[in-house]
Amino acid sequence: MKRNTSIRIDHWIAAGLLMIMALIAFVNVLSRYFVNFSIGFTEEITINLFVWMTVVGTGIAFERGAQLGMVTFFNMFPVKMKRALVVFSALLGAGLFVLVCWYMIQAMYDEITLFRATSASLGIPVWIYYAGVPLLSVFVFRGIYRGARMRLAELDKDAG
Repeated sequence: MKRNTSIRIDHWIAAGLLMIMALIAFVNVLSRYFVNFSIGFTEEITINLFVWMTVVGTGIAFERGAQLGMVTFFNMFPVKMKRALVVFSALLGAGLFVLVCWYMIQAMYDEITLFRATSASLGIPVWIYYAGVPLLSVFVFRGIYRGARMRLAELDKDAG
């Protein structure tokens, strides 16, 4: 398998989000230890950054083939059927994230027009936290596409 050494924005985003979360947790631990005071709003930020990092990481996992699969069962099929299953699996994954994006955009619309809810600690409009999911889902769709394309190429190489 060929290694891609180019700079990947999704890897940088995931690493940056993880770094920010670790830094927030570290500062919170220091404030508890030295001042006996917990910074309450850090939990709100950390939870939402974790959700965003999970979305980006899902795209990376799809590309690497790290999602759950039934490899032993898959390997029993002939190459044509494997190709069809790879395409079908990619379509199911993409369909799932289309639904996730649809419902998240619908929730954002409801928050902007109806509820106008704000976060408990910082008073940030909740829809801002929601917006990360459909925006970062671009990396999920790209990961699904790249992963399926790579698996189809491997099947072609093995068959030929």
